[in-house]
Amino acid sequence: MKNNYLNLLCGLTLIGLMGCQQTNTNNSDESISAQLQQKALNSALAYELVESLTVEVGPRLAGSEKDLVAVQWAEAKLTSLGFDKVYKEAVQVPVWHRGEAKASITAPFPQPLVITALGGSIATPNGGIEAKIIRFDSLKALEQADSAAVKGKIVFIDHVTERHKTGKGYGKSVGGRSKGAVAAAKKGAVAIIIRSIGTDHDRMAHTGMMRYQDGVNKIPAAAMSNPDADLINAMLKRTDEITVKLALSSENQGFATSYNVIAEVTGTTKPEEIVLIGAHLDSWDEGTGAIDDGAGVAIVTAAAKLIQDLPIKPARSVRVVLYAAEELGLIGGKAYASTHKEELEKHYIAAESDFGAGRIYQIDFRASEQGFEQLIQKSLPMTANGVTMGSNNASGGPDVSMLPALGVPVASLRQDGSDYFDYHHTPNDTIDKIDPAALRQNVAAYAQFAYLMAQSEIELRPIVLEP
Repeated sequence: MKNNYLNLLCGLTLIGLMGCQQTNTNNSDESISAQLQQKALNSALAYELVESLTVEVGPRLAGSEKDLVAVQWAEAKLTSLGFDKVYKEAVQVPVWHRGEAKASITAPFPQPLVITALGGSIATPNGGIEAKIIRFDSLKALEQADSAAVKGKIVFIDHVTERHKTGKGYGKSVGGRSKGAVAAAKKGAVAIIIRSIGTDHDRMAHTGMMRYQDGVNKIPAAAMSNPDADLINAMLKRTDEITVKLALSSENQGFATSYNVIAEVTGTTKPEEIVLIGAHLDSWDEGTGAIDDGAGVAIVTAAAKLIQDLPIKPARSVRVVLYAAEELGLIGGKAYASTHKEELEKHYIAAESDFGAGRIYQIDFRASEQGFEQLIQKSLPMTANGVTMGSNNASGGPDVSMLPALGVPVASLRQDGSDYFDYHHTPNDTIDKIDPAALRQNVAAYAQFAYLMAQSEIELRPIVLEP
């Protein structure tokens, strides 16, 4: 009845016509958004994509031969899906070889340990390292320790990762992985082994990137499984004299060329303006990279494909960016920001899927204060897909996290990550951990988000930079 009344006004006055056109445009956006949601929920494309990536490529550590196989896979898939543009941009990435990792308790109760080298770690000397361990419950505790107590020992950081829907426990414990080797070396330690940054109870170790610092001695760095960390704690109740032998053959091998792989849906009236949805193409070499980040690759690709197939494309271009070498330090994301620095003012908004395939429950933004309030209204069609409206403090995801400081608005489509860190960076990161229905819900959310943003008339700048 309301629409009939508006149509009558349209026929009577020019003012009515103008108001009706705006209303009809809004209704049209909502209608198409709803159609995209339904098509996504009935589509198997995303699952087919992640299955193809994990089966036909598998582990794809940046700088490895499989990394280039993944790039070729991505180019071929995006081209076959009919995007208006498909291209790649070269990125220089470090090459690191994992090698073998072995460890055992040699005294007082000899037992083997399940470990893995941390990304970027050097090898131990030939024959390994055997030394007493010293335990710390956090990176901060290590940094505050007396150097005399640490010198000549293997540091054991025993920071338990808390389980949270948001994944915030990872942020509390990951510093031990990334910065622990430097802190331990400054105290005179000969090596470091951390409790895995994971929430599981499986006897699998979680890898991940660590860092060295110029001018600080480089020491080998590894992670042990959570059950093995528990075993050491049980031994420490009996004695503080525990000796561990560690042997790593990992090696840094220079640099290689990888690529950001990009596809575009060309906009109709504002093709130079960009809505970016991204994921990272690389993975660690332990699992098949299904949840990290094969799921993200599939989600953003399938979402953009739905928009590509619309009878009338949206006003702005939708750009899919499959980033290189995220795991080694957001290298593809930084390269993209540098390569496209003159174009960033044309980026309307950006978002990245890199937190597995759990259902999206909330969308946050980072935009101007006035723009944020309007974005909430514009995005309300997403609530039909179970997505609530959130805050104005989004980061956008790892590879787009540097864009807000460069003036680009971002959104974070928050996924349920309750079990994400059970599998993250382990051999257990395989496709069976993905719920196809949840994956489809993600595609629906990204398709709606990208389309609504590509049609939006809201001014999003200058963005709010305060946390």
